[in-house]
Amino acid sequence: MRIHGLQKLTLLDYPEKTACTIFLGNCNFRCPFCHNQDLVLHPENVEQISEDALFSFLKKRQGLLDGVCITGGEPLLHTDLAPFLSSIRSLGYSIKLDTNGSFPTRLKELVHLGLIDYVAMDIKNSLEQYDRTTGFSSVSLSSVQESVQFLLSDVVEYEFRTTMVRELHTQNDFLSIGKWIKGAKRYFLQEFIDSGSLVVNSYSSSTQFHPFTKEEALEIQKLLLPFVSTVELRGYEI
Repeated sequence: MRIHGLQKLTLLDYPEKTACTIFLGNCNFRCPFCHNQDLVLHPENVEQISEDALFSFLKKRQGLLDGVCITGGEPLLHTDLAPFLSSIRSLGYSIKLDTNGSFPTRLKELVHLGLIDYVAMDIKNSLEQYDRTTGFSSVSLSSVQESVQFLLSDVVEYEFRTTMVRELHTQNDFLSIGKWIKGAKRYFLQEFIDSGSLVVNSYSSSTQFHPFTKEEALEIQKLLLPFVSTVELRGYEI
């Protein structure tokens, strides 16, 4: 497994757990608000961490960390993910997976193998606006919808989340999302932060992106509460 980053401690990425975060390269989306440009577009230019070094770290942190977050890029692009997660699991860690939901078969397989305890799936936008938000006209919406339905079936703990970008989202988009994921346990509205290294795609090559204000985010939160039992803001000072 090619590992392109390790955050040794996070108190935010894995709800109610102390964890570390492992970054894997490559992604099949080109979301213009993504802040990991090098990881998505040029992972070969990002310094790698050997598996030996990673597992040495994980062994030293046994009993100190509860979990491991696997993020990217898109982790499910990696066909050797199962044995990698199995090795992490053997050390007693709980595992959280971040995904864009475009590989439902792989997601289901890993869950049914007992290798994932928590899934955080990005909802990029309303279905009508997915192409312009992901940067591809060929995104399989049926695959994304299949992943949503799988998570809604409550087979594994999960959250849905959307990074809110003023130029890409409207209140009507969030209403559509609410109807789409109706009955979900939890949905996070994430503040957009410009890292200065955003992914540029054909839909957004000359566009500047901005966050919603906290007040606007709170209004959208109210719109979503009839559909999702728990809607929380993430990144905003409350």
